[in-house]
Amino acid sequence: MAVPPRLPDLSPVELVRRIERAPKAELHVHIEGTLEPELAFAIGRRNGIALPYESPAAMRAAYAFSDLQSFLDIYYAAAAVLRTEEDFFDMAWAYLQKAHADNVVRAEMFFDPQTHTARGVAFETVVRGLGRALERARQELGISAALIMCFLRHLSEREAFETLADHSLPRLLAAGLRASVHSDDPAYFGGYVNHNLVESCTTLGLTTSDAYTLLRNSLESSFLEPSEIARHVERLNGVFGT
Repeated sequence: MAVPPRLPDLSPVELVRRIERAPKAELHVHIEGTLEPELAFAIGRRNGIALPYESPAAMRAAYAFSDLQSFLDIYYAAAAVLRTEEDFFDMAWAYLQKAHADNVVRAEMFFDPQTHTARGVAFETVVRGLGRALERARQELGISAALIMCFLRHLSEREAFETLADHSLPRLLAAGLRASVHSDDPAYFGGYVNHNLVESCTTLGLTTSDAYTLLRNSLESSFLEPSEIARHVERLNGVFGT
């Protein structure tokens, strides 16, 4: 990777604008973790499956996780509504439209087949539905997307806590590591990629050069062909005036 340029610092408002406009790659997102409560309820009604919440608002209000298990309980309850190829298509297409609005040009999406095959959903059903959404995103939105299959593991429960001012991200960037920011499970934690980038920069006091580096790192760490990476980096350079 080329040494990133040192850029003059922009005003906070202008930096947010540049981040939002910039092309970026989403390299860590669980597609099941993008299932918003409103869509989960809609799919549940279509399949005759009741969620253990009165409404999407009540489900969202339950997102006050105290530990890993409290998160997994809601995560699996929502995933239980996914039964048909159309369900998986709808979930992925909803995410990809949000990604497009955030100027994501490459999405490498994790999916958890065991979450679904354990409930009797065929592996082919999952892949066909997700694959249709990826193809539609390529044709209609210009997003290059790929699937990364995950296998589930169970960790011992442990207490976790936020550390949003002593985060290691500034030190990782200063050390020259190819760090980047993504959304993980945005339906549950409230931040899609642009939101998380903006929050990281403003909360941690990152510079304009840091923001540019995070965005460039995402593109250069993707599985895109080198020529595609170079094309997107050129566009990124145009946004930041390098």
